Amino acid sequence: MALRVYYDLMSQPSRAIYLFLKVANIPFESCLVKLREGEHFQDEFTKVNPFRKVPVIDDNGFKLTESVAILRYLARSRNVEDNWYKADLQLQAKVDEYLEWQHLNTRLFCAMYFRHKFLEPMMLQKPVDEKKVARFQKEMEKCLSEIENIWLDSGKKNFITGDKISIADLLACCELEQPGMAGYDVFSKHPIIGAYRERVRKATEPHYEEAHKIVRIITNKFKGVPQANKL
Repeated sequence: MALRVYYDLMSQPSRAIYLFLKVANIPFESCLVKLREGEHFQDEFTKVNPFRKVPVIDDNGFKLTESVAILRYLARSRNVEDNWYKADLQLQAKVDEYLEWQHLNTRLFCAMYFRHKFLEPMMLQKPVDEKKVARFQKEMEKCLSEIENIWLDSGKKNFITGDKISIADLLACCELEQPGMAGYDVFSKHPIIGAYRERVRKATEPHYEEAHKIVRIITNKFKGVPQANKL
């Protein structure tokens, strides 16, 4: 049985998994789960992942949830280039350092900004809670500053962990794309991150834009302004 991957490209972690599979040339069977239609709550999917979230993989009967765990597993179990997740323990630990940090930083604040500025007003037909948006934007911008000044060393580093791309960069950029759908262009407002995204895009051509095609459609269609039931 082929590697089955359950995902939706609206999901940031799903995009990171999809991008890694494509760039690393890992064969897989696509199992699309339409989050907007609530397919992740259906009984059939609950049997795959009782947490009712994507992404999920099923590797010949071995099921695994959580994007970080999935990326580590795939990097270790497939014959991929060493730069993605170094065999050297200290270099591997530097990748892990970002993977642990991002949960309560890049992922949390970019996602919450998008959720309160765009997704919930769109899906629930309710006005934007400007106080919540302002709070998450403040925290998000602090996080973006840390990415620029610490992780990228004020632009001196090409990628999160050094001169070569790793799985940390896939997770980072897929999260950094999310606020754009809510009208906050991370890459133009923060030029160091913008230049970094271009390096990641170039290193993953042509798959980066393929993974973000839905993001681009929504960004261009709505210009960051939610419209009830139009997603």
